Amino acid sequence: MLLLASVITFAQEQEKNKNPFLFKWDNGFKLESADKNFKLKFGGRIMVDHAFFSQNNDLNTALGKLETKNGTEFRRARFFTSGTIYKNVNFKLQIDFVGGKATLKDAYMGIKKIPVFGNIRVGHVKEPFRFDALTSSKYITFMERALPIDFMQERDNGIIAFNNFLDNKLSLQVGYFRNQSNNSSDLAANNGYAFTTRATTLAFQNKEKNQLLHLGVGYSHRNPDTNKFRISSKPEAHLSSVKYISTGTISDVKSINLLNFETIFIAGSFSFQGEYLTAKVNTQNTPLTNNYNFSSYYGQISYFLTGEHKKYKSSYAGLGRVHPIKNYGGEKNGSGAWEVALRFSNSDLNSNNILGGEQSDVTLGLNWYLNPSTRVMFNNVWANIKDTGNANIFQIRFQIDF
Repeated sequence: MLLLASVITFAQEQEKNKNPFLFKWDNGFKLESADKNFKLKFGGRIMVDHAFFSQNNDLNTALGKLETKNGTEFRRARFFTSGTIYKNVNFKLQIDFVGGKATLKDAYMGIKKIPVFGNIRVGHVKEPFRFDALTSSKYITFMERALPIDFMQERDNGIIAFNNFLDNKLSLQVGYFRNQSNNSSDLAANNGYAFTTRATTLAFQNKEKNQLLHLGVGYSHRNPDTNKFRISSKPEAHLSSVKYISTGTISDVKSINLLNFETIFIAGSFSFQGEYLTAKVNTQNTPLTNNYNFSSYYGQISYFLTGEHKKYKSSYAGLGRVHPIKNYGGEKNGSGAWEVALRFSNSDLNSNNILGGEQSDVTLGLNWYLNPSTRVMFNNVWANIKDTGNANIFQIRFQIDF
């Protein structure tokens, strides 16, 4: 806050001195020089969640009754600063204050407009894998990402290069990371590493009609330093205290190979998004029975009842901010933007002698965008654990981001 106040004071003084700096609000505080050489942005997000849980008698018998039937939390409480220095160097620092501690999220420096490579970033960044993971939590359609998110972390320390070709029709990303399970530091990473790459194409795009078709494939080769690997999933509700499916800890892991296919289709107010992910876990032991294959997928549709559409930012950034045609309470008594959405997702964690279980989730969502920075979300999740039982979660989120 002191830094922000200092920047505001600086901008006001520069304006008095006829220095060509512009300080403005654009869904966040922005300071920019007239020649575009220097840019600074300050912002944050607050997400407050409430949830109510229930499960049927079959789940009660198999796993025990729920200890908690409702809950509330600050899902995210983040502040960030980002900017550009001398036009071709950029940076971002983002910190989350949830759970009584500060956690580093994005923290990197980058160089833009490098021949062939395009952009390079070094630091704690998102790995280029899964469109759902690359889209900011500010802009995802549902309160939580789909089940494939549990197969690997979103961010790692490392270096990534990404660029667009053929008038942005082709996008390539490649990165090398220290495989340290989403933490910003690992003082004993030793030989743990991850190599992740992704290629996408805008097979079709008509900006005037807000239409596009995005296709992509991602691959990640991972060598965990601990030689252990585990996948476990809650229903798609962070407040849930129960993980109904889990591989347990797989020991003597030699490598993990992840392959992901993605499709995004937008036609005006309608959108479809789907991904299919497979994970092959290779162990140190030679028998094939000690190698495992797991999979997960989802498909979701959404529709804006008030005529808006989803915004496609880029291959590496995913979807962007929704701008209501008429803000709630604004000119002409606007109602904001209203979006309905439906998703089906599945994870199968059974392979050879590991019986981790299979789970399918159906999520019905309703989003109310009061304005570009404020959203209220309603989600109902019906979870089916195959041959075990069913659970039901209703949840609400109040969100503001800038």
